[in-house]
Amino acid sequence: MATERGAVPALRLAGFAAVLAIVAACGNGTPSPTATVNGSQTASSVTAGASPSGGSATPTDSAMASQLPIPALPNIATMPSGRVIAWGDGTQGQTSVPSGLTKVVAISAGDEFSLALKSDGTVVGWGSDESGQIDIPAGLTGVVAISGGGTHSLALKSNGTVVGWGDGTYGQATPPAGLSNVVAISAAGQHSLALKSDGTVEAWGGDANGESSVPSGLSNVVAVSAGYDFSLALKSDGTVVAWGDKFPTGVSTGVAVVPAGLSGVQAICAGYADNLVVKSDGSVVGWGADEEGEIDVPDSASGVTAVAAGGSFSLALKSDGTVVAWGANDQKQTSVPAGTTGVVAIDAGATHALAVVRQAS
Repeated sequence: MATERGAVPALRLAGFAAVLAIVAACGNGTPSPTATVNGSQTASSVTAGASPSGGSATPTDSAMASQLPIPALPNIATMPSGRVIAWGDGTQGQTSVPSGLTKVVAISAGDEFSLALKSDGTVVGWGSDESGQIDIPAGLTGVVAISGGGTHSLALKSNGTVVGWGDGTYGQATPPAGLSNVVAISAAGQHSLALKSDGTVEAWGGDANGESSVPSGLSNVVAVSAGYDFSLALKSDGTVVAWGDKFPTGVSTGVAVVPAGLSGVQAICAGYADNLVVKSDGSVVGWGADEEGEIDVPDSASGVTAVAAGGSFSLALKSDGTVVAWGANDQKQTSVPAGTTGVVAIDAGATHALAVVRQAS
C-alpha cells in the first residue's frame, strides 16, 4: 500500500488493486446509528424501522428529527446469521468462500481478501495473504465486529478493545496503547478508525494527507468510515464530517468535501475516491470520483438500508433483502447473482463483492 495514489482512471489498470484501499464493511462494519445490534455499519445493515431480514420500511425523515444515538457494542447473539455468497474478481481466491462456512453474522471485503465473523465470535479469512491479512491471530475469540482494509485487518472484541493484524508499515494494524470503550471500527489502506462509546473518534496509521488527523473537537459521532486517504464521520444530528485528501489526483469533485446541505443521513461508506451515504428516506447520495459511474445512483436504489463502495463500483442493500449494483463491471463485480434474495449484509472490495444470505433458524 506504499504506492503513491495515481489518477483515478488508472484504477482500471491491471495493477490497481495493489494501491487500492477499500473501506471494509461499509455494509456491515461501522455500527448503525439507529440500531445497536450491528457492527461496522452493522452486520445486518439494519437501520431503525427495518427488520434484520430487510422486510420493514426504512425510517422516515420525521424519525430523523431526533438525535441519532451513539451505538452500543454489537450483540452478535441477536444478529441474523447466514451463508456467504461472493462474486466478481476471484484471482486471489477472495470469492472462494470456504466450504461449510455457515452461521456468519458479519462480512468484510478487503482489497483482495475477505473476512467473515461467525455467531460464535470467531473470524474466518480467505483470499490474498501477502501481508498476513487473513492470518487470524491464534485464540482470537469474543469478536463482535470486523473490518478489512488494503492489506490489514481489525477486529473489535466484546470488551471494547481492538485487535489488528497484517500489514503494519504505517502502524495501521497496531491500535493505540490503552484504546478501549470502542464500539465501531473501520480499516482502510494505510490508516484505521475507531468510534468510542463517548462519541469521539480515534485514528492511527498513515497520515500523509491528514486522514488520521481527527478534527479538533469532533464529538457526538455515531458512525465512522475510512477511505483510501480520507475519513468520514456521521454525527448524531445526521450530518457528515470529512477530513483528509480533498482533491486526490484525477478527482474533480472533492472526495473529502461534504456536499452542501447534506443532512438526514443514517449510514455512511467511504471508498477509494468516492463516498456513499444513505438518507433517512432510504435514498442514496454519492460524491467524488465517477470514472465508471460509481456515484451515478440508479432509480432502483430506493428503500436502501446499507451501501458499500468498492474500487469503482457500488452496492446497495434494499429493505426487501435484494441488492442493487452499479459502476464498473469488468470483473463482473456488479453482476449480482440471479435470484439473490434474503440478503442481510453486503460489502465491496477492490473488484469483488460479498453478501450474507439469511439462513432459516
